[in-house]
Amino acid sequence: MNAFKAYKACVPIAWSPNLYISLVRGIPGTRRLHRRTLEALRLRKCNRTVMRWNTPTVRGMLQQVKRLVAIETEEMYKARRQKDANHCALRPPLVISHLPAPAK
Repeated sequence: MNAFKAYKACVPIAWSPNLYISLVRGIPGTRRLHRRTLEALRLRKCNRTVMRWNTPTVRGMLQQVKRLVAIETEEMYKARRQKDANHCALRPPLVISHLPAPAK
């Protein structure tokens, strides 16, 4: 199982009022029905995330395009954003001294 399938497999079943949907596969080469569904979800480019209410209509649309999207609950989305922010955080500068080492 590759990393993407493992990521999709760990999506929790817990109810959340909002769903965060990311387009992870490209649109070219997909069926017209799938393209229209992605357009209705307002997913236009890869690696873009939109927030939608957790309603039966939206869940039915996601069922149609489940191989093209990754679905996260609100808690998962916030945790991922925090992890990304920590990864990109500023680090203290590296100080390099070009002076010769002191003699002992």
